[in-house]
Amino acid sequence: MAVGKEIRGKIKSVENTKKITKAMEMVAASKMRKAQERMRAARPYADKIRNITAHLSQANPEYKSPYMRAAGTAKAVGFIVVTTDKGLCGGLNTNVLRAVTAKMKDVQTAGQAIQAVAIGNKGFGFLNRIGANVVSHAVQLGDAPQLDKLIGPVKVMLDAFVAGQLDAVYVCYTNFINTMKQEPMVEQLLPLSAARLAQTEAEKSQYGWDYIYEPDPASVIDELLTRYIEALVYQAVAENMASEQSARMVAMKAATDNAGTLIGELKLVYNKTRQAAITKELSEIVSGAAAIGG
Repeated sequence: MAVGKEIRGKIKSVENTKKITKAMEMVAASKMRKAQERMRAARPYADKIRNITAHLSQANPEYKSPYMRAAGTAKAVGFIVVTTDKGLCGGLNTNVLRAVTAKMKDVQTAGQAIQAVAIGNKGFGFLNRIGANVVSHAVQLGDAPQLDKLIGPVKVMLDAFVAGQLDAVYVCYTNFINTMKQEPMVEQLLPLSAARLAQTEAEKSQYGWDYIYEPDPASVIDELLTRYIEALVYQAVAENMASEQSARMVAMKAATDNAGTLIGELKLVYNKTRQAAITKELSEIVSGAAAIGG
């Protein structure tokens, strides 16, 4: 009964795969909770530094930071592409890279060159395959992103913008909305828009004091804006990691459910095949007995 043996082998193989996907689903669920906590913990720092920077900028209207300058004539645009280091997370990377490709095509149509910073293995490999100019990259960040690993690659892009080599810098990542929904984002990071530094009336009243500057307001504002931009990139990486674990958990659950369905179908085929073989043997025995008795 060679056919039955093959089906039993397939059932065993799918059962082993189901065990693996179930284990990966549980691991992703555990990591997802930690990633969400890390993502939410990073938000207050970015909000606080934004408010202080906005207050300082309004208190010194005569100084305009190079991070807030209008687009020049550099004819180049920078992209910070945040993706995952590992796969098996559904269409997470595909969706954000599709959005990046569309934006890059718009930039190239406008006659501008592209410089890119890749954060994550998947984005790094993709940018190399399409022939993009990757000026820096950071991979193998682990489950908890470290700011010191991000500062170097990001600073390359910031220095190029301040030097006038780039007209704009975009950060591309996957925004975590909830466990079932993650949205690819392509946001302008530089020049910093007035909307990013806008304050509500409550925030204006909360930051209604002046500061003593050391060494001078311009240096303090530039340093704070640098920290703020780094915080925005870190937040994007944290959002992307929370999205990664959520997408992986959902993908592995779907794989586990599909494996269960496939096992049920294979068992049905196996039982039908086995029943057909038994019926055939019984028919042969009955026919043989009838021939002998006749």
